[in-house]
Amino acid sequence: MSLIEYKNVSVTRQEQMILKDVSVSVNEGDFVFLLGKVGSGKSTFLKSLYCEVPIDSGSATVLDYDLCKIKNRQIPYLRRQMGIVFQDFQLLPDRSVEANLMFVLKATEQCPKKDMQNRIEEVLKYVGLSTKGYRMPHELSGGEQQRVVIARALLNHPKILLADEPTGNLDAQMGEELMRLFYKISQEGTTVIMSTHNMKWTELFPARVMNCENGMLIECQKEEPKEIVE
Repeated sequence: MSLIEYKNVSVTRQEQMILKDVSVSVNEGDFVFLLGKVGSGKSTFLKSLYCEVPIDSGSATVLDYDLCKIKNRQIPYLRRQMGIVFQDFQLLPDRSVEANLMFVLKATEQCPKKDMQNRIEEVLKYVGLSTKGYRMPHELSGGEQQRVVIARALLNHPKILLADEPTGNLDAQMGEELMRLFYKISQEGTTVIMSTHNMKWTELFPARVMNCENGMLIECQKEEPKEIVE
């Protein structure tokens, strides 16, 4: 089932063409790596998916929403079906892990109040932080903070998970542990689209690979992975 359909899409920012003639189809459960240099358009493509930047031309459909015709009042409903993982965490520094997650649940109002605490405990257990809910963000390692961000992104059972350089600030071991978590999420049916500079991940984890260059997304031919992820 196709969740994302772009045909001849172009995106301009500050009168500069960032993406041009992008045509891509992404299905349910796909894992897609976005490769490319800084400024090549990877982040712009991700932002276009959740209407942070507008589509200038072409046709674009995400989760049955026409991004060329979507109304402002519809955008929150689109975003509630998506999870977003940022490189810089963006956690509220003055609230505990659980309070950070509770803030999101209350803001989106997608979970009955009586079920909110249970949902928080579920996602923290899923990302391996079931005993860290009382901690403040500054008391966690970088890898643990990123796990909180992933838990936050999973709260509303997203159909699509977007990750913009999620391992960029982590050491190799922690980065690989998080990659295995992302891969597990994908194998359980959530579409994952991840931008990265780390070519190692494309070698270790079998997935679709797209290069962002000269404003275009070009899908690479699949190669046999060097390691099969369990």
